[in-house]
Amino acid sequence: MAWRLVGGDNARLCWGVWVMRLEHGGRLNEAVERWSIPRAQWLDLSTGINPVGWPVPLVPAEIWQRLPEADDGLEDIIREWAGAAALAACVPVPGSQAAIMALPGLRSPCRVGVPVPGYREHGQCWRNAGHEVVPVSHEQIRCGDSGYDDRWLDRLDVLVWINPNNPTGEIVPPATLMRWHERLRRRGGWLVVDEAFMDATPAFSVCAHSGRKGLFVFRSLGKFFGLAGARAGAVFANGAEADRLKAALGPWPLSGPARHVMAQALTDTAWQLNTCMSLQHSAGRLRETLQAAGLTLIGGSALFQTVRVDNPQALADHLAARAVLVRVFEQPGMLRFGLCADECQWRRLGIALAGKSSDWSLTRH
Repeated sequence: MAWRLVGGDNARLCWGVWVMRLEHGGRLNEAVERWSIPRAQWLDLSTGINPVGWPVPLVPAEIWQRLPEADDGLEDIIREWAGAAALAACVPVPGSQAAIMALPGLRSPCRVGVPVPGYREHGQCWRNAGHEVVPVSHEQIRCGDSGYDDRWLDRLDVLVWINPNNPTGEIVPPATLMRWHERLRRRGGWLVVDEAFMDATPAFSVCAHSGRKGLFVFRSLGKFFGLAGARAGAVFANGAEADRLKAALGPWPLSGPARHVMAQALTDTAWQLNTCMSLQHSAGRLRETLQAAGLTLIGGSALFQTVRVDNPQALADHLAARAVLVRVFEQPGMLRFGLCADECQWRRLGIALAGKSSDWSLTRH
């Protein structure tokens, strides 16, 4: 994918360098202003965040009053929750985004592969740090029907992979990812695996292999637990590489209240089990709702479904006029839908999709 930096609203000048401002889901205030619809009336399906999140209890006052303490046991809790290897170092971070931004600064300029389509902050942050970013499509990593062809890795020094991918939901098996890691590691390369949407499908995680040199695994509290506002996550890495990441992040990267909430949520295994089951049910219902509207599904996860649309902005505008916010991907033309929280929201989505418009230009089954 070629990037073109332009001035105006979509770019900013930072220390003499043009930095593209990427679009994200959850930009509800902008939708309120553009469509003149009160915030309380919106159904926001743009983020892929669990709409029925973990119920946060009252945070004790003393946690707000004290600096965070690294020996509070949180790292052991995170390691057990993720099934990380015993030798893996755990780095609590203020959301995966902090690690996405910090990690490129730990290597000299090199060639970095990033999946397309995928979460674009990965490529942008590596590019901003002076690296050459190489788009990698899911199609080019396959060799016909026989599986994966790994020779394309030889032109990379680092590969970033999103598993499950956002927005397509495609999952690469752990055995394949670890084969990629070994091929990269032999040349001093890195494999960075972003597992932000992995919680509902833990069997596909590579956390059990963490701790190996050149392997970084990102996990997040934001999506599955519905706690994006807490800005809490973790990185699993080799000890020496984890120490470099900690130094880059500086002291107290994760707030005391965030550490407290994270520890409580990760040990609530009953809630996690029930949520896995409920999310699978909701994902199935979302697929059925979108297919009933004549939309073509191209993939998804337990937390979102993505459809192919010839004119995605037209359909997004049609829904926004009815106070339903979704995530637009122009290249290729796709819309990503998050989950509804209750029956009222499911009815609203069905009604909004039922409206007919000649401007949709939908790709049909």
